[in-house]
Amino acid sequence: MSDKTAGSTRHRVVVIGSGFGGLFSTQRLRKADVDVTLIARTTHHLFQPMLYQVATGIISEGEIAPATRVILRKQANAQVLMGNVESIDLEKKVVTSRLLERITETPFDSLIIAAGADQSYFGNDHFAQFAPGMKTIDDALELRGRILGAFEQAELSDDPEERARLLTFVVVGAGPTGVELAGQIAEMSDKTLKGTFRNIDSTEAKVILLDAAPAVLPPMGPNLGGKAAKRLESMGVEIQLNAMVVDLDYDGLLVKEKDGSTRRIESQCKVWSAGVAASPLGKQLAEQSGVELDRAGRVKVLPDLSIPGNPNVFVVGDMMSVEDVPGMAQGAIQGGRYAADAIKAELKGARPEDREPFKYWDKGSMATISKFSAVMSVPVPGFKKNLETEGFFAWLGWLLLHLVYIVGFRSRLNTIVDWSFAFLTKGRSQLTITEQQVLARNALDHLAQIDLDRRKEAGELLPDDVAETPSGKPVLSDPTPKVRKAEAEDSDAEAKSKPAAS
Repeated sequence: MSDKTAGSTRHRVVVIGSGFGGLFSTQRLRKADVDVTLIARTTHHLFQPMLYQVATGIISEGEIAPATRVILRKQANAQVLMGNVESIDLEKKVVTSRLLERITETPFDSLIIAAGADQSYFGNDHFAQFAPGMKTIDDALELRGRILGAFEQAELSDDPEERARLLTFVVVGAGPTGVELAGQIAEMSDKTLKGTFRNIDSTEAKVILLDAAPAVLPPMGPNLGGKAAKRLESMGVEIQLNAMVVDLDYDGLLVKEKDGSTRRIESQCKVWSAGVAASPLGKQLAEQSGVELDRAGRVKVLPDLSIPGNPNVFVVGDMMSVEDVPGMAQGAIQGGRYAADAIKAELKGARPEDREPFKYWDKGSMATISKFSAVMSVPVPGFKKNLETEGFFAWLGWLLLHLVYIVGFRSRLNTIVDWSFAFLTKGRSQLTITEQQVLARNALDHLAQIDLDRRKEAGELLPDDVAETPSGKPVLSDPTPKVRKAEAEDSDAEAKSKPAAS
């Protein structure tokens, strides 16, 4: 076990997560008299809003996931550690992370938790095996493999029913991610893949956008939601609302209608974009500080984004629950910067109780539907209603805004090249798939289960230490193992060496 930042005399800031909240808070502390340690379970900073473009072959994963330590290379006061954070000890002010068999303890004076959120299957964790979410690079590459693999399988099939099942694509969740995915799958089958097969017609592929809600893009209102639905339907996407998924298997899904009746949709390729669940670290914070969690496991932070009794522990991004702050990149960026500014102010003598409450600046929301088509809602100063628009100019605004937040000149340039190729022609430059992309999820889950079984047999874990993530992957429910064999043996030996009490 290693102890990082030991011996440091400067104020120690630990940041958990390399997403928007984690990266922007770290960068905000660039000139502060602090030592920053960023701990993340991946080596990259992921621009999550563009994952669907990786899944549908428009751009490569490297363009939206640059290496975090390369981004921070010139920030002398920042160190990047790779590892999955297993526990946070608020009393001792220590963060414990694990990378393979290596356990690292990192002490802190201030803590910014930006661990993000996972896909939520609303208690049906086994759905993940048949309908991957869209939260990670692995998810996007797996989905690309499943989409293109379905066409390849259909080309080889002589059974009309099997072909129909293979060429039916179901997107669960009619939020921005679901809308963007459904539109791109339809566009890819109608344009990019047209004429590339000999036994099937890719344009006959059926794309279904399904949601238990009564509307498309509910957060954007009925006007833009209706326009998005109309555009999708013009592209051949079948929209099914008030339809709840109650079961999933390899070959299809069971849907419950509003009237209580059920029906089955035969589909091999399904994607889940219907909900999120915050990092399980929120539960640890609740147990130690008494802070409340919402239904999605997000932390109901104080007005200054801290938690009760711990003014130097901040929760930002998808993990925080703040009224009128959506789970979007801007909320994470602004929250991360606010937390960093609060730390800098305290170093200059400001008191935590004098902090101004966090104020979110709503810069609007948008979603692409297809090439040259998007919807956008932007607040206008002095007006109660947002400016709502759709079509080409909304699509152009989406491109420009997202291009600004891509990290690195080279990544921006490569993205522009790929966009030009995809949007000015029918082609897409990232259509390579491998068997490993599709099968890796099950293999990794199997390896994780083997490792947990080994640790239990070795006495490192008790049976009730093991839980599951929303994606069904086994993890530690209480990440601090209750029993370690070596510690137990040392304790027994020490007890035997002591004389009995008189």
